[in-house]
Amino acid sequence: MIDYDRLLSPRAVAMRPSGIRKFFDLAAEMSDCISLGVGEPDFKTPWAVRDAGIESLELGRTRYTANAGLKELRIQISRYLERRMDLRYDPMRQILVTVGGSEAIDLCVRALVSPGDEVIIPEPSFVCYDPITTLTGGTVVPVPCKQEDDFRLKAADLKAAITPKTKLLILPFPNNPTGAILEKQDLEEIAEVLRGTDIMVLSDEIYAELTYGTEKHISIATIPGMAERTILVNGFSKAYAMTGWRLGYACGPEPVIKLMTKIHQLAIMSAPTTSQYAAIVAMRDCDGEIERMREEYDQRRRYLVKAFNDMGLTCFEPKGAFYVFPCIKALGMTSQEFCGTLLQEKHVALVPGDAFGESGEGYCRVSYAYSVEHLQEAVKRIRAFVEEHTKA
Repeated sequence: MIDYDRLLSPRAVAMRPSGIRKFFDLAAEMSDCISLGVGEPDFKTPWAVRDAGIESLELGRTRYTANAGLKELRIQISRYLERRMDLRYDPMRQILVTVGGSEAIDLCVRALVSPGDEVIIPEPSFVCYDPITTLTGGTVVPVPCKQEDDFRLKAADLKAAITPKTKLLILPFPNNPTGAILEKQDLEEIAEVLRGTDIMVLSDEIYAELTYGTEKHISIATIPGMAERTILVNGFSKAYAMTGWRLGYACGPEPVIKLMTKIHQLAIMSAPTTSQYAAIVAMRDCDGEIERMREEYDQRRRYLVKAFNDMGLTCFEPKGAFYVFPCIKALGMTSQEFCGTLLQEKHVALVPGDAFGESGEGYCRVSYAYSVEHLQEAVKRIRAFVEEHTKA
């Protein structure tokens, strides 16, 4: 009899499972359940992008591409970043096309973090950073971001978390799950803390195009002195509604991108060919589609923020991504209790805040990547749930 407990990697076993999928799987078993749990656009991929993918198949473009990705796609990524974000990267030396933004995050951590290195992760934050760090043997150093600070990473808190073992800061803004953003002043203060150190930054900007208000997203790589220490991660899933195409990219200093490409070459080979041809068109021709989807998200965002505040669940106004993060402490329940009971009694699936780190306790994540009709029915059920449990 094989003793699998002895054979399995302790680091892999120690990885924290996704708290998002748990509630998604439970919701899938209920025929009348309304789920606001998954961070996936409800829009279809723009037709121009789909047509480009179909054409690539019709032309028989089904072979491997270069490990770093199609040259034309890397050129378009470079042009897009300069046009939209005021960033400049050499497409031949500083850009790597990956299997989703998730692979880019994994490659960056594996390329930089050795056993014993410390990785600072602002929380609440997306579920993958902690387990990926654990798998490399790195040590996670969480830095709580508070509602009274609009869930921003404060420079003073970052400075207090740095030790001689700090290797990497993960900067996940616009943030999943809170929808928080960092403005230029925030980024400048963070940059000032990092100057004179050897600490690298993994800037996860997958929601960069989903920023609301008058100010556009600003990348920390545009702050003087930061490009040389920043690996920018982005992709096509959120801005272009291309989640199933599994395509992302990383940009940064040539030595780091070169090592990430080597790992990618040996572990993956290359990103999906069909997706790459489709993404060329997305980058080149679909700025208007981004604006159309963002306007719709913005309407939903404002509706949900008002709805939660009106029902007594305090909700700060998120300026990015497509999530709201209401506080449920007034009901005297933990995040798990609130989401579990809501699912059982009203068949509405939300994600408990503690799935995104201990500092998410007392909150829940609500995605508005769903139709207005879907959101309205969910709000109706949640309001009834809150009223019943407030009376109790």
